Amino acid sequence: MPGAYHQLLDATIGHLESLKQRGVRYVDASPESLSLLAEPAAQERTATPTSQAASTIIVQRHDEPSVYDSPKLTAADKEFAMTKLRHEALACTQCEPLVATRTQVVFGVGTVHADLMLIGEAPGLDEDKEGEPFVGAAGQLLTKIIEATGLDRDKVYIANILKCRPDTPGKIYGNRKPRPEEMETCFPWVKRQIEIIQPKVMVALGGTAVEGLLGEMPSGITRMRGNWQAYRGVPVMPTFHPSYLLRNQSWTIKRHVWEDMMQVMERLNMPISEKQRSYFQRR
Repeated sequence: MPGAYHQLLDATIGHLESLKQRGVRYVDASPESLSLLAEPAAQERTATPTSQAASTIIVQRHDEPSVYDSPKLTAADKEFAMTKLRHEALACTQCEPLVATRTQVVFGVGTVHADLMLIGEAPGLDEDKEGEPFVGAAGQLLTKIIEATGLDRDKVYIANILKCRPDTPGKIYGNRKPRPEEMETCFPWVKRQIEIIQPKVMVALGGTAVEGLLGEMPSGITRMRGNWQAYRGVPVMPTFHPSYLLRNQSWTIKRHVWEDMMQVMERLNMPISEKQRSYFQRR
């Protein structure tokens, strides 16, 4: 609990600052929310230094408690819980059209002990064949981005909002955006993955991932990227999906994504070299 109140306070301050920048002057707040902000635990009554305030928008999906309030799992418990969850997800048959056309369930990959979790939208053709998220061209680019931070794919956890490839009736190639009802049906799987891992930071790759994770987006990914959000107390950095980078070779877009990742590195207290800071800067 020691950091929960400060996380809530910092998130609220950031949210209000963001609304102010967009021209919003008045906001509605429930008595319960105001009570949470006004009544910190006794040990939390010292002021939070201004320098620690984070520009975070807190988004509590369905008013659920913070992920960090869940019981702490041992390393062995995490491994067991994720293995059990994988077996359950592989047998899922809730979405009949997707079940009928999928090759296999694309559960997730990486370590359950990760500090960083990256979340995409849904498997594509390559992922459906391999049973692993982000293995196609976009996945190769994501791997390069991860490695540029100094991490490896096996040091993070990668998952999708949807565990099955969206069906494309009448088409052999191509992908489609998951429907809201599909994301809602599938969300409990990624929700449980987050609860087991309890990552320090999450990256939402693309607007669909943001929508699936946080709910309805107040603005598009272009405006949201680079601005900290939060899912049940976990900091979330929205950024462009790697497939967008493949379609748009703009140096500026690449720099935007890298700036987002440097914010993630800073949040994780990872060192950033001058060489890394200069990536995608025009000379």
